[in-house]
Amino acid sequence: MAESRAEYQAIEARSLIVAMWGNLFMAACGVVAGFLSNSNAIIMDGLFSMVGFVSLFLARRISRRVGAGPDRQRPFGYAADEAIFVTFRALSVLGLILAASTSAFQRIYSYALGTMPPPLNFGIMPYYYAIITATCFGLWWMHRRAWIRTGRSSDMLNLESRAAAFDGAITVASGIGLAAIYFFGKGPLAPIAPVGDSIIVLLLCLFAVGGYFREVRGGLEELAGVTASPDSVALARRALRRAIAEDGGRLIDLSITKIGRSHVVMVYYDPGRPLSAAEIDRLNLRMQGDLHQSLPGAEVTLLVTEHPRRWPDELWPA
Repeated sequence: MAESRAEYQAIEARSLIVAMWGNLFMAACGVVAGFLSNSNAIIMDGLFSMVGFVSLFLARRISRRVGAGPDRQRPFGYAADEAIFVTFRALSVLGLILAASTSAFQRIYSYALGTMPPPLNFGIMPYYYAIITATCFGLWWMHRRAWIRTGRSSDMLNLESRAAAFDGAITVASGIGLAAIYFFGKGPLAPIAPVGDSIIVLLLCLFAVGGYFREVRGGLEELAGVTASPDSVALARRALRRAIAEDGGRLIDLSITKIGRSHVVMVYYDPGRPLSAAEIDRLNLRMQGDLHQSLPGAEVTLLVTEHPRRWPDELWPA
């Protein structure tokens, strides 16, 4: 795990830079190989990598400032930028999936009406799939290692790790499908061989849409302030238990939201006695220090109150 914020940011930055150029390399290979082979499946594979390159270019800017604290321009800090990035990346891929599936369906429909698509050129395909599969595996390993070294807290590294693994799986699946067309296109697969490439694109799109839809939903939930996972809530309650017991007060309520790699924790607390501002600050910082052991980067706001997050109806003015 990184020993300091500076080391953390350096590890993350190196991983994102290498991945950015790796995705650009794969995108170029995919577009060139796709046109040379007349394969829409390979072109789609390359466009996935192009989306990755653009996203990583933005991720580098976000990474440099996501850990910055509140300032005049952003009174709640920059943690939400990471959730925005995750949502943007997933939406971009879903847009690409929609465009690719529409094009594939049109080709299949044209073939059913009697229009023969251009034949596939299989000569370049083995070289393309060997190079791209190795690159995807290398990027996955690099992101995974960087994510673990930085305490498993970076949503960007986690997303890019899974994206590299998914891109590799898509590449392998596409290669297997095209290999089946090559070997059995004049046999059992002869009726669909002319549009086999488009069928593969449709299948890959169906396979991909579920995973990226979950990414969009997760990002939107964070931006909407939905309660964090039950595991995070349980960790926070355990982490705060000692400070509350030693102070002698009573925990009224606890709300936790996740924003990017950070958690925002609101502690509704009744100390049962008068407290000075200095004592409240010390207790707040104690809670934050304890919570960082379980949820690194969490921000704790201590609210001294008799009531939970929602005011009782009888207290509202008439």
